[in-house]
Amino acid sequence: MSTNDTKNPPAFSAMEASKFFFRAGHTGWLGLKFSDQGDNWVELKLSWREELMGEPDRAVLASGPIISLMDMASGMAIWQTKKTFAPVATLDLRVDYQRPARERSAVWGRVECYRTTRAAAFVRGIAHDGDINDPVAHIAGVFMTIAGDPRQGAIPQTKDNASEAGIGDA
Repeated sequence: MSTNDTKNPPAFSAMEASKFFFRAGHTGWLGLKFSDQGDNWVELKLSWREELMGEPDRAVLASGPIISLMDMASGMAIWQTKKTFAPVATLDLRVDYQRPARERSAVWGRVECYRTTRAAAFVRGIAHDGDINDPVAHIAGVFMTIAGDPRQGAIPQTKDNASEAGIGDA
């Protein structure tokens, strides 16, 4: 199989995708880095830097960049689980902060995708600053999976891509 085979693309790899995702844009500016991956999870790293401080008198990462870290790790965990890249949209991302990150510390975000349906994906994860047993935050979220690229025009509503929230489809 060639690398340009559009009918049988290679399985999604968060490690490989991060080489492109983190070069520019918001994730590039944040400085997100790939850390690790499994069949249904991804771990990313957000390094501490002064521009990302939340308070001028405390050298800790602000909550906004940590939320962005966890949102990106969530999307990548979904693609890792589904083995393919397809558009997703964040419907709900709950962040329960346990404590501030330690001063001048990086934060890692580890997210697993624990359930997918045709129309939704469910994630949970932990943000930590070096000790996963002492989390900075826990997250839980639901993402809408999109059947086609919305930039290519209207997506026709068919049985295969209609919303299926609440019916427990597999």
